Amino acid sequence: MADSSSDSGRILAEARTSLQRQREGGRRVPVRSIGKRSAELKRLHLARKAARMAFAVMAILFAALVAGLVIDGIGFTGLVVTFLAIVGAIGLLGTFPRLKVPELGALNRGDVRSMVARTELWLEAQRPALPAPAVNLIDQIGVQLDGLGLQLEGVDPAEPAVSEVRKLVGEHLPGMVESYRRIPANLRREQRDGRTADQQLTDGLGKISQEIDAVTRQLAAGDLDALAVRGRFLDYKYGDGLEQSAPQLQAPEAKP
Repeated sequence: MADSSSDSGRILAEARTSLQRQREGGRRVPVRSIGKRSAELKRLHLARKAARMAFAVMAILFAALVAGLVIDGIGFTGLVVTFLAIVGAIGLLGTFPRLKVPELGALNRGDVRSMVARTELWLEAQRPALPAPAVNLIDQIGVQLDGLGLQLEGVDPAEPAVSEVRKLVGEHLPGMVESYRRIPANLRREQRDGRTADQQLTDGLGKISQEIDAVTRQLAAGDLDALAVRGRFLDYKYGDGLEQSAPQLQAPEAKP
């Protein structure tokens, strides 16, 4: 029984080490967060995974202990089975379920914190398909969204200005990126009216970044009347297919 206790201690130590690796992300390389809210979602997801893995390990060890008491020791084979069961449970629960990328239509839902977090998470998932200048702007916008989210949390959600700003963040911004992604890759650098889709996307994101900064400053100043006017302007400017910010941000017609 002394050997069994020693082996059980070794198995538990190895399980803790494996659990720590999974908490740190396992073998998967995580996508760098563009903002605090999306990072918060990822931490919550990992915490739930860690809790499930810890519960599974304890359940397996408890089952092994009960079996040992009933049959007066589980022997070497039992220890191997216990170890494999722990490794299998940690591997499975550490891999699944994966954090899902929010659907485009679900971004502007829930409270402000959830909206900002989902929008940041969605934007992160689109970064590999974007040109380098646009990626830099997405990273910048992620920081701005954190600040804007904090400002919106202090404002009555019933204010019309808040609804318009939420549209800018949860609908118009991701809508611009989605419009670009629908363009075939081989056509994105083809010029139309002197500009490529890459340039149009970068220009559009730059303008939205400027608008987010201006809105955040107005929220900080508490000027909700001016913000309501600006919100209606933003909805007019960005709400109809982003024609004003990126008039050619759609797939060019194929040449005959």
